Amino acid sequence: LGLALCVMSSTAFVYHDYCIIGAGPSGLQAAYFLQQAGRDYTVFERSHAPGSFFALYPRHRKLISINKRYTGKSNSEFNLRHDWNSLLSHDRRLLFKHYSHDFFPDADTMVHYLEDFAALLKLQVQYNTAIIHVTLEKDEQAWNGHYFLLTDQDRQNYKCSSLLVATGTWVPNVVNFPGSEYVEGYETVSVNPEDFAGQTVLILGRGNSAFETAENILGVTNFIHMVSRSRVRLSWATHYVGDLRAINNGLLDTYQLKSLDGLLEGDLEDLAIVKDKKGKLHITLGFYLEDRNTSAGIDSITLPQDELDNFATRAPYDRVIRCLGWKFDFSIYNRSLKIMPGKGYKKKYPQINPNYESRSTQGLFVLGTASHSVDFRKSAGGFIHGFRYTTRAVHRLLENRHHGVPWPSTVYPITQLTNSIIKRVNEASGLYQMFSVLADIILLRENATAFEYLEEYPVGVLAELEMQTGRKAPSGLFVVIMEYGRNFSGDDKDVFYYNRAVGEAQHAWQSNFLHPVIYYYKRLPTEREMKLRPPDWPLPRPDAIHHIVEDFLTDWTAPNAHILPLRRFLENCLTTDLRNFFAESCFLFTFTHQKLPPFCRQGYARMQGLLGSEELRRHAVEAGLLEDYTPTDLLSDRRPDSHRESQDQLLRNHVITVRPLQHLVNAKDE
Repeated sequence: LGLALCVMSSTAFVYHDYCIIGAGPSGLQAAYFLQQAGRDYTVFERSHAPGSFFALYPRHRKLISINKRYTGKSNSEFNLRHDWNSLLSHDRRLLFKHYSHDFFPDADTMVHYLEDFAALLKLQVQYNTAIIHVTLEKDEQAWNGHYFLLTDQDRQNYKCSSLLVATGTWVPNVVNFPGSEYVEGYETVSVNPEDFAGQTVLILGRGNSAFETAENILGVTNFIHMVSRSRVRLSWATHYVGDLRAINNGLLDTYQLKSLDGLLEGDLEDLAIVKDKKGKLHITLGFYLEDRNTSAGIDSITLPQDELDNFATRAPYDRVIRCLGWKFDFSIYNRSLKIMPGKGYKKKYPQINPNYESRSTQGLFVLGTASHSVDFRKSAGGFIHGFRYTTRAVHRLLENRHHGVPWPSTVYPITQLTNSIIKRVNEASGLYQMFSVLADIILLRENATAFEYLEEYPVGVLAELEMQTGRKAPSGLFVVIMEYGRNFSGDDKDVFYYNRAVGEAQHAWQSNFLHPVIYYYKRLPTEREMKLRPPDWPLPRPDAIHHIVEDFLTDWTAPNAHILPLRRFLENCLTTDLRNFFAESCFLFTFTHQKLPPFCRQGYARMQGLLGSEELRRHAVEAGLLEDYTPTDLLSDRRPDSHRESQDQLLRNHVITVRPLQHLVNAKDE
């Protein structure tokens, strides 16, 4: 290492503002956004092509990310809710549905797709470049007070102001115990079912790779046992796509339907494997071997069945396969970066903040699967259909921090508030996939006359919104987020019980399935409030909260069940009237109210909106939406018919009433 550092100090560096390590899906997604923004960047990829992980995994080549080509809708944003493989781009050719017709595509198709994504968009990827060492160089002139120094396998050196780590998790998890040398790894085990014909197999692990392996050999083995420290987690019960998917769960059938296969729970570190003279593998417990070793011979070793004759794994196995998933590669990072593994079940990921930046090194961001510690077992941030949005969020944070480009936003008049929320909850894919993690933020302008709409912001850094986005929140805000019911997801939950769904708006807060939730805050929450938020809440307790009742079709457009309760909630928070009115109503309000509703002030009073007709007015009267202000309501029956007709014409004639109306509004404002 000392020699390497000496060489680095005497060699010229190739500089880029942004360096991305890894040309997998998240690395290419980050490269796309940087290229669209015209930034100086490069991507380092150790292989000769992008997506090298998918060239090897999954071993049996079937992805578990769905490719739903038809939804019955033409809205491209909505369709991304059910396309779990496409990356975000402006090129409609780069939708995964054009590459595969399979609902669960082949992994080779993903490799082809990523190659096209990089080539068609002309992304700056440097292939056959393995970064083997990363360290820091202090410099007060640098963006973050330091530069990142990278060295590849050929001792070429690079310098970057910001480092984006998109290497994923690719180092196999290995458990060491006596006899673990007899275990085959998922990454090397044969995928030919005939190699397992007539054999008895033990699989270590309980995730999709373990069940994928079992599914492949289920029809040719004597029986398969599967052991892990935790019980099986079904994705339909936990609502976490990383748990066991139905496509791989054939072993559950054969276990529960008494066809020899079975599942066991136990700590793998307590196991030991002993090999007999015939090559059979016997499972025992580590404490039986405290004074012996596995090569001492099976006859001289006490086995559990010697004391408990119905010990579950007393039958010898022909093969033991390790399928324990992967972890992040920490080995290339110098201690100066202080990249540390997480704690507990997150130890396979590096520690990062909710904005995906390293906890100890400013300017180092972790993208893609390796960033899943932010929402592990909660949302989809470890998968393409989730991290394509979190990667975009990181890019927007960097644009504001380093280039003074505020988070994209749109300003609307307050009358469009209900419509804006309804549109987003019915279409937005980022909100839908990254539920409880990304949210739309609605910043209210002074006196609630207008609002500013920010899309898909990480709620974990809500307290830092003004600093992270360059936008101000002086007058309160709404947060629009998607959530499951609080007690609906879990390992042991029965998600198919009777009356599992709520249909009435008054019970919306009891909704179980994914549904929109709107939080209202009179001021931006503080960091302390974020830390003290209730367990399993994505946000602190708000000043007001509204659940839009779950919908079987995920179509939140019902006037009475969805839109009306939402509008009334917004009106209560803002103490204003958000209804839309006909021109006749706005005209009459000028004579009967001291203050016009926003729709009339911002629309009709400014000569905006659509002209009505007699047919439309009559329809509104019959529907109860407009009072029937006939001349008999306003004048005595003794008036002549001609005068009645002239008054009726006056109420309907916008040309006559518009100019005096503007003077009336101005006078009332004064």
